[in-house]
Amino acid sequence: MKAAVLRAPRDLRIEQSDPPVLAPDSVRVRVSIAGLCGTDYRIWSGDRPVRYPRIMGHEFVGVVEAVGAAVTTVRPGDRVAVEPNYSCGVCPLCREGNRNLCLARVAVGIDVDGCFAQSASVPARCCRPVPAGASDEQLLLTEPLAVVVRAVSRGTPRPGERAAVLGVGTLGLLALQVLRVRGARVLALGRTTKRFDLARELGAEATHRIGDGDLGAVGRAFSGREGVDLVVETAGTAEAVAHALELVRPGGRVVLTGLPHEPTSVSFFGVVRREVTILGSMIYQDEFPEAMRLLAAGQVRTQALVTHRFALDALDAAFAAHRDPASIKVAVVP
Repeated sequence: MKAAVLRAPRDLRIEQSDPPVLAPDSVRVRVSIAGLCGTDYRIWSGDRPVRYPRIMGHEFVGVVEAVGAAVTTVRPGDRVAVEPNYSCGVCPLCREGNRNLCLARVAVGIDVDGCFAQSASVPARCCRPVPAGASDEQLLLTEPLAVVVRAVSRGTPRPGERAAVLGVGTLGLLALQVLRVRGARVLALGRTTKRFDLARELGAEATHRIGDGDLGAVGRAFSGREGVDLVVETAGTAEAVAHALELVRPGGRVVLTGLPHEPTSVSFFGVVRREVTILGSMIYQDEFPEAMRLLAAGQVRTQALVTHRFALDALDAAFAAHRDPASIKVAVVP
């Protein structure tokens, strides 16, 4: 099969290799379409070291080609979306239901080879059958949407509440749609205005550029009270944490989904004094089916989010496109 093999940072080679070897509980999936995200870029650039050589990629939809001897849940020919994180299943965290927090969790495309290839091997339990009638591209964003579904659920939005989404990248544009499905009115905030028209098209009631005025005043104006009820942070920066706390009302909730790589200085006096609930949200537990349902039903729209498409042979160009300010989601079609 053809695969894009990362031999060292920025040393990406298109090579022919043997199909993945199947363990008894694994399946081989022919990749129909894959998504490229910021984690892939950090691996490619060397900011996130991995064991080389490595086939990157973890967001994908495909068709089951072969199954291991012990697999009964899927069959060759089944279309599947792949859940690219799997836990050990036996540690205390897994046994209590927190498999997303498992310290032995394996990430496809990071710890083991992934989907920037014609085929990928994954445990059968990672394969989620595709709803009838849903297209491959429609389901391409199942994995990031599952992240967002969990984050929004942890914030427990109520119909009629005012919510703010920090960041208007892929996760932010998905989050505002899930919040709208849950009945919240949404304010979208970003550092530039270039995606604000799209945010409003996807359901944001208002938008605001960070840096234009006091965020506390913005939150109060949008909510008609002391601040917004809920903030979902998707920007992944230290500053975004402080921005979230400026926007939220006393007694409100903040859900952090980004993973800032620098320390943040937060005044916890205000957190305590205002009884703000701060929640972290790490990937997903059982949110994949709900994410696929929202996509298949058209309640979350993604067509405008897939801005670039590349063949596997042009993967270097796909990584360059990821840094293009006009890019939202880059798709790879092996």
